[in-house]
Amino acid sequence: MRKHDAVPSITTSGSRGLFFDVAAERFSEALQQRILGLARAASALPGVAEVVPGMNNLMLVYTPGKVSSKALADVLLDLWQNLEGSEVVGRDIEVPVIYGGAVGEDLPLLAEQAGLSRDEFVQRHSQAVYSVACLGAMAGFPYLSGLDPRLASPRRSVPRLRLEQGAVIIGGVQAGIMPCSAPSGWHVIGRTELALFDPFASTPALLHPGDRLHFTVAGLEA
Repeated sequence: MRKHDAVPSITTSGSRGLFFDVAAERFSEALQQRILGLARAASALPGVAEVVPGMNNLMLVYTPGKVSSKALADVLLDLWQNLEGSEVVGRDIEVPVIYGGAVGEDLPLLAEQAGLSRDEFVQRHSQAVYSVACLGAMAGFPYLSGLDPRLASPRRSVPRLRLEQGAVIIGGVQAGIMPCSAPSGWHVIGRTELALFDPFASTPALLHPGDRLHFTVAGLEA
């Protein structure tokens, strides 16, 4: 194993799952690119039914009659050690956002906590380039890396019972977008009309791991 690689942990999950984990205290963009590369390689392995990337980890569902957990774990370790570190090629997607006002009620407080004006906060948020690290929590929900560290804020101690579909949000060091209306402890700073999930579409989720997002300012409300 290369000396700069994280040491993977592989554990069983139920009767058909393996959990491959290289996560540490801080999220690593470089490791995430390798996780996405591993997911792509593992999806073609005999006996693998599904691969689900997480934040610096990967869940695999396999068919026990076709491959054993030990054999699959050995193959995963070999792939990880020899995986090329090239970046996973994703799409560039523009996300127009109306910031502030009733659709972004936490914006003034977050800006104040960051020591920024509202306009400076929006500028920093919209000028960053975000990567879809993984999808999870709910159908089509993107965990986005790339948030300016100055904009990071711990999640709310008391979650809201409902954030609306399209809410543009911040939780800890990550950014996100609500694909549907649901409870959430993340902070809301704006809203987009872009639909992230359509269960009737041939490809239900708009975003995929490795895609890059660019937020643009469609409006700024007081």
